[in-house]
Amino acid sequence: MHRRRRLKGKNQSTLLYNSPVSFWYRSFLPLLLWSAVAVAQTGGKTPISYKLLSIRVKGLQHFTETQVVSASGLRLGQFAGEEEFKQAAQKLGETGLFTQLNYSYKYSTQGCDLELQVAENNHLVPIIFDNFVWFSDDELLRMLRDRVPLFDGRVPGGGHLTDQIADALGTILAERKIGGRVEYMASGPLNGSIESYDYKLSMHAIIIRNMDFPGATDPEAPLLQAAAKPLSGQDYLRTKMRVQEKFNFLPVYQARGFLKAQFAEAQAKVAEDGVQTLVDVSFPVNPGVKYKLTEIKFSGNRVFPAEKLRERIPLKNGEPANSVELTEDLQQIHKLYGTKGYLFAHVDAVPTMDDTAATVAYQLNVTEDEMYRMGELNIDGIPPENAKKMLAQWQMKKGDPYDSSYPQRFFSLMYRDFGLHGSYDIVPKEAIDRQQKVVNMALHFVPKS
Repeated sequence: MHRRRRLKGKNQSTLLYNSPVSFWYRSFLPLLLWSAVAVAQTGGKTPISYKLLSIRVKGLQHFTETQVVSASGLRLGQFAGEEEFKQAAQKLGETGLFTQLNYSYKYSTQGCDLELQVAENNHLVPIIFDNFVWFSDDELLRMLRDRVPLFDGRVPGGGHLTDQIADALGTILAERKIGGRVEYMASGPLNGSIESYDYKLSMHAIIIRNMDFPGATDPEAPLLQAAAKPLSGQDYLRTKMRVQEKFNFLPVYQARGFLKAQFAEAQAKVAEDGVQTLVDVSFPVNPGVKYKLTEIKFSGNRVFPAEKLRERIPLKNGEPANSVELTEDLQQIHKLYGTKGYLFAHVDAVPTMDDTAATVAYQLNVTEDEMYRMGELNIDGIPPENAKKMLAQWQMKKGDPYDSSYPQRFFSLMYRDFGLHGSYDIVPKEAIDRQQKVVNMALHFVPKS
């Protein structure tokens, strides 16, 4: 599962001055240390500003010295002093691209030589252009590098570089007279780390008109068109297209034995432009080899023999390997184990593919886990005498292996209403005690309004 988090405004920082020549910078990155050392080569009072004769940057691994100097705002020949050096260091630190930055300088009657010592932040993630359909990715990256000196296609999880990218994208769109507002969001697994920053243009409708599938042939092409039909008239977002490829388009191939089918990045081409933009979207596909099934073997199963489990998989040897159907069949095996109390049993399918022969054999590894038994049965919402009669009907007794299919069968086949007045909705709730290995069942009767 993935999360998407909206970033709220720009990050604020506080400068705490400890001495005339050093300070600490705080951000939500690891603490970033600045320090400054001035070395006088002549006697007398330290001047307020100096002519910058040279700027050197030490500790670089990825960036160039020219990039860092440009991003600092300093330039050779200008007159600068302690305050300008601090501002330059702060400007670099606020990008989030450095975890440590020190500076020192030497001055004489001719001017000043400045040295920056840095440690780069290696935890950078890519950015995604979600709906900037007027440009290719390469064009946008090139234009952003021209406007944001330290940008190389990746950004840190903290700092102001993400805001600078948004501002630069806004300027690029304004130059093309494209209205709207640039927004960005962090994307990654739920409760996990950020994997990318997704930028999109809002307040400007970008609508899908037509879809095509370069590389697709019959009989899959019409099936893909049918699966894509609901997209027509919807907003275009690249991240949305990726979801479609994974869950709607790829199964068309996987159900027909194309187990290694791959979709390239969806490409949107502007068809009509104006107050709203219409785009035609291409989903390039490489079907790959069509595999046939040769064998299915089970391991790890003790409760059910392999023959019993194989009955749950209709797929026959020699047929195209339908991995979509196989996934559904494995769920049926999971349910079968649930009827014997093995609620957490699962099966992992490990394919062995022979590309030359276009065949696949599956090893199905069964993990049965532990058996769960019936615990307490509680009934509420109805008079006690009716609840007592129902308890007598309930045939899965305390201590019996828990049958996960029994509650549904009970109410569809065995349940009889003994004198209840009025109509009720019945809400069953299972409470699994993993320590005691029991399932306590509660049946809540709710009067229908």
